[in-house]
Amino acid sequence: MLMSVLAMPAAAGNVYRCDAGDGITSYSNKRVAGGNCKLVGSYKSQRAVKPKARPAPAPAPALAAKEVQPADASRKAAMGGAVPPATVSGSPVAASLAAATPSPSAPRLIRGQVYAYVGKDGVRHYTSVRPKGVSVASMRTIRYSYMETCFACGAKPGVDFRSLRLNTAAFNDEIRNAARQHGVEEAIVRAIIHAESAFNPRALSRVGAQGLMQLMPATARRFGVTDAFDARQNIGGGVQYLAWLLKRFNGNLTLAAAGYNAGEGAVDKYNGVPPYKETRHYVERVAILADRYRSALGPVAAASAGGLSAR
Repeated sequence: MLMSVLAMPAAAGNVYRCDAGDGITSYSNKRVAGGNCKLVGSYKSQRAVKPKARPAPAPAPALAAKEVQPADASRKAAMGGAVPPATVSGSPVAASLAAATPSPSAPRLIRGQVYAYVGKDGVRHYTSVRPKGVSVASMRTIRYSYMETCFACGAKPGVDFRSLRLNTAAFNDEIRNAARQHGVEEAIVRAIIHAESAFNPRALSRVGAQGLMQLMPATARRFGVTDAFDARQNIGGGVQYLAWLLKRFNGNLTLAAAGYNAGEGAVDKYNGVPPYKETRHYVERVAILADRYRSALGPVAAASAGGLSAR
């Protein structure tokens, strides 16, 4: 679970999840002798980036975990299963992050941290338990936010998407630029981001979906996203995927949203919205949010869609 938030080492290779039998789970680019190790991902060469300090987001109230829906499995199968480590961006997350106000109706959000260090054997380790005998100077602390499921998939019972507070200020430049580049209404982009992460750029789901638009690792790679926790990259890749879905389903937002949630293969299989409770809730709520964002943003934002429309 934690691997999706780990920084990439400066060399290419594989990443293993190793259980040593003492209750400590570590992540390493080599198999740990005597441990039960499983390959969980791989990474490409990249220069190490020193992250700048960021203000910690406000804590979100807890919500009981929900049972895994078939949509989770379909989405994972359609978009890729292994979760490779992702680079922690060194650039600030823009002032727009401050504009993203956590919603009390959000699904359970778990915040935590993992520790990265290079052992005496030259192996890079990642662990959720602070390692003993490792100096602070040689250890990196990486923070993450873990969501049980997407915002619109796991909202509390009774939450009315027709009246919950919209966010028309967060990530303005990133959203507007991506919407114009790929010909998608800004209102639709904001509706998907709201439905997926409620504008949390550090969100990580239990199936490995990452960032604002909850990109699965395979989808991120497919659209050239190297750091899914970087707002500009995540939105750029997510909007490109959304534009592809809208074109594939002839501008039908209902089917495009269903494909975004459950995978386009599931939409093809059922010749429409899959019969998954989560996906049906998601599609309905995205439509409501899109209509509300259209009204809130006005004609200027709608003009960014160019020739691509959604219905």
